[in-house]
Amino acid sequence: MGSFVIGDVERILQVKNYVIRYWEKEIPLIQPRKDNTGKRIYSDRDVQLLLRLKYLLYNRRFTLEGAKEQLFQELSGDFQDLRGQISALRSDLLALYFMIQGKHAKPGKKKKDPRETAPARQESLF
Repeated sequence: MGSFVIGDVERILQVKNYVIRYWEKEIPLIQPRKDNTGKRIYSDRDVQLLLRLKYLLYNRRFTLEGAKEQLFQELSGDFQDLRGQISALRSDLLALYFMIQGKHAKPGKKKKDPRETAPARQESLF
């Protein structure tokens, strides 16, 4: 299990540490523990939540309140079932993709090296 100080999280997320602290105050799901010197220690789960939050805010253009609601929904039971279904579907699609790729390959035919197919030079008799 990984643990990250705020500087590490800042580099991973590519946002300033005051933004991370603000998100931490606004989203109660993100709860880094503090070591005996008072430094924030973020777990893998915290970093994953922060990455998802950043995606929702910056890419999907959610408001902070909307992103907070989305995170709560994703962590509820309904979305957990959906995640499992998506994972199974992804596996099926990959298997189908590789099956199709295998059908397009000619069995027993090896791709020739272009140097082998180049015309041979004829020796000059003179």
